[in-house]
Amino acid sequence: MLSAQQRAIIKATVPLLETGGETLTTHFYRLMLAEYPEVRPLFNQAHQASGDQPRALANGVLAYARHIDDLTPLGGLVGRIVNKHVGLQILPEHYPIVGTCLLRAIREVLGPDVATDEVIEAWGAAYQQLATLLIGAEEQCYATQENAAGGWRGARTFRVARKEQESAEITSFYLVPADGGALLDFQPGQYIGLKLVVDGEEVRRNYSLSAPPNGREYRISVKRQGDGVVSNHLHDKIGEGDTLELFPPSGNFTLQASDKPLVLISGGVGITPTLAMLQAALGSSRAIHFIHCARNQAVHAFRDYVDAAAGKFPQLKRFYCYDEAGETAQRPDAVGLLTKEQLAQWLPQDRDVDVYFLGPKPFMRNVRRYLKELGVPEAQTRYEFFGPEAMA
Repeated sequence: MLSAQQRAIIKATVPLLETGGETLTTHFYRLMLAEYPEVRPLFNQAHQASGDQPRALANGVLAYARHIDDLTPLGGLVGRIVNKHVGLQILPEHYPIVGTCLLRAIREVLGPDVATDEVIEAWGAAYQQLATLLIGAEEQCYATQENAAGGWRGARTFRVARKEQESAEITSFYLVPADGGALLDFQPGQYIGLKLVVDGEEVRRNYSLSAPPNGREYRISVKRQGDGVVSNHLHDKIGEGDTLELFPPSGNFTLQASDKPLVLISGGVGITPTLAMLQAALGSSRAIHFIHCARNQAVHAFRDYVDAAAGKFPQLKRFYCYDEAGETAQRPDAVGLLTKEQLAQWLPQDRDVDVYFLGPKPFMRNVRRYLKELGVPEAQTRYEFFGPEAMA
């Protein structure tokens, strides 16, 4: 347990983290990834290059320092971090590496006049407290996954039963256990972790499950990214009959039981978890408003499925917004970026609804602001991030 003096030291570093936290975490990742190659597969290098990963860690460290006296307000953030870690199989042996590099980065970035022995000792104790919390929570998840029907721990081999193109950019992979054994159930909105070897190097990624559980197979729907190492490998190199190593389903962005109207809002490939939620919710009687934004018809995946569902289930209303209309037989309901005024028309008149949204970060920031301004209770809005945690 941290002493009162150590907590005071941690809080005293908050102003430094507010102004220089990202510099510190960028240096931390540079050190760790250069000197500890065994942890490189756990990190998406594109997120390093964009600065998203260092920025996310800087925000997390700052939040931890601000709430060092009472970590209760961080419960939601900790839960999301734990699920991301479980999806990628972060293990107890990884934590000493992170701690060593973090303390070294603090000393080297802040300098000996600021990063005194007392400061390093305080942050060492604070890191150990956080690591113990995360390791314990992650082990509970691993044990639950392993002991559940059809569950497992670590990697399990799956075979690609089918591969189907859904749009100009998105392809679905239907995955069945290679051992023929039972399949672990999951909640709509969760994701699975993949472990692959691409060009001789191990890489890991999380992908949303884009169909609800059926006891037979998992489906992921992967967008081809321009320079995406894994997405291009999956699109170009992985075919029917090939095998992939999967970690068990994880994630806390899940469809909650409710009788309130359900609103699902997605942008681009953010449709993947909301599609699984939609399919699961169609079995209930609750009203559903499905809102999807895409660049154009060519990249709009699953439109035919959603259109067919809207014709079959009267409680489902669907709305589409394209950045560009183009010459298309299937017109969107609106053209241009989604606006607050447009969203207001598509939401139920009674704003006592449950909303789930996911997409590019600028899109999510706008949607979150619009929902608040339109009177949707913040406690009833839920969102997830592809990649590092950020502020929506």
